[in-house]
Order: sequence, then structure tokens, then C-alpha cells
Amino acid sequence: MAQDVLCEVNNCVYWGEGNQCEAERIYVVSHAGKEAEKQEETDCKTFEPQH
Repeated sequence: MAQDVLCEVNNCVYWGEGNQCEAERIYVVSHAGKEAEKQEETDCKTFEPQH
């Protein structure tokens, strides 16, 4: 499993200094359940906005 997960979405509650993702798990899905061929066809479901 990846030890360093980088994320530039700094309004996510899991975003940490140096663009480090601090979530315990990362959940990525493809759009509409189809097989993704490009990164633009995926979404990070781990994202939670800061309040």
C-alpha cells in the first residue's frame, strides 16, 4: 500500500501540510461504474470539505 499519498485539495479535512493526505483510507471510484481509461474519469470519494 502507498505510504505517501499526495493531495492538492487543501479544503479537504484530510489535507495536511506538504500536500499529504492524512486519511486512514482512500476510496477512488470510476464515473457511473464504468471502467476508467483516464484519470479524469475517476473521483476521490474520501474527500470531505472543511467547515
